Amino acid sequence: MARTDAIVLGAGIVGVATALHLAKRGLAVALVDRRGTGEETSYGNTGIIEGNTVFPPAFPRSLAALARVAFKRAPEANYHLGFLPKIAPWLLAYRAATQPKGLAETARAMRPLFGRAVTEHEALMAEAGAAHLMRKTGWLKLYRSDASFAATAREREIAAQFGIPIHVLDPEAARTLEPALSPVFRHALNWEGATSISDPLALTRAYAARFSALGGVTLSGDARSLHREGTRWRVDTAEGPVDASDAVVALGPWSPDLLGSLGLKLPMAVKRGYHLHFRPRGNASLARPILDADNGYCLAPMQQGIRLTTGAEFADRDAAPTPVQLDRLMPAARELFPLGEAVETKPWIGSRPCFADSRPVIGPAPGQAGLWLAFGHDHWGLTLSAITGRLVTDLVSKTSPVVDPAPYGAERFG
Repeated sequence: MARTDAIVLGAGIVGVATALHLAKRGLAVALVDRRGTGEETSYGNTGIIEGNTVFPPAFPRSLAALARVAFKRAPEANYHLGFLPKIAPWLLAYRAATQPKGLAETARAMRPLFGRAVTEHEALMAEAGAAHLMRKTGWLKLYRSDASFAATAREREIAAQFGIPIHVLDPEAARTLEPALSPVFRHALNWEGATSISDPLALTRAYAARFSALGGVTLSGDARSLHREGTRWRVDTAEGPVDASDAVVALGPWSPDLLGSLGLKLPMAVKRGYHLHFRPRGNASLARPILDADNGYCLAPMQQGIRLTTGAEFADRDAAPTPVQLDRLMPAARELFPLGEAVETKPWIGSRPCFADSRPVIGPAPGQAGLWLAFGHDHWGLTLSAITGRLVTDLVSKTSPVVDPAPYGAERFG
């Protein structure tokens, strides 16, 4: 092939945004994946660009909440019993990291990324002709109990410190925004700074098309073939081997498959999730994503229909799907919004790559010159993809980074 400066492994939204930023900087870039652009985890998210995010999802604190999960009655979480011994150390670390002090530390460490998430996407979308996919209608979070709303007090306090616009609404005011909702909740928060995407797959493909227009090349290949060839990195593709001085690992939940062969093991886990699209009944509609906080699911208006997304399932990444959470949450979802018939015959499943401290890994791979890491974005792959791509490009091109990369370095794991 012609000269290649950088290889990006993984054509999800993070990899595509990174490849696009590298190409914008004038580098010759090859984007490599074994599947089509945006067809894996990036396809199934809720479509929210959460520039407003403060706290990550926390480990259940109350005994009642833990018991619901343990006895498989919780719509917000599920697990495979045989997988628990494997995931237990990660869960303990996650529990420690999401105690109140840890949540506040994470909020401050992640704010530089979240604070730039929307503007970075707006810039790329304008270039890619995809601005029509973005809605600036916010994100409405609903609380069915006084207790669940009261638990947001610290998050709202820190949001105010960050200057994040957030409005407390009663049910009547919330239903003014979304008339199709039933008044089965007691409180609502309107996070006005959140934007959303009507078709995440279309957005990923728009970025990929812009990447191609700038001279970037997309190739079919297995990222696990990456290896050293002298002082350069080489990956095998259907078009033959590709060499470059720099390679970026943006493989999401598949990143450990490659890094393990290079002697690099990071404490990442996956949270599996499901979605289904539904047609609304009658004239019902949604203008923005909705979170039913007490039941751990979202409803999001998409071009394919109303997308219902589940919470987390802790299971082996490649285990057979067990979408029991959908059955658990459907009564609550239908009580809240008039969902009609399902668009698909079976739910979609994807895996979110997560570290226990709820921060991605962005930066150099320890001990591997010219290898860069960009994965582990938890629930925020879409949200943080554009700013991640810019930060990685700054590091690869040795220019002043847009934000301090230190909080996201792999070195934090020792």
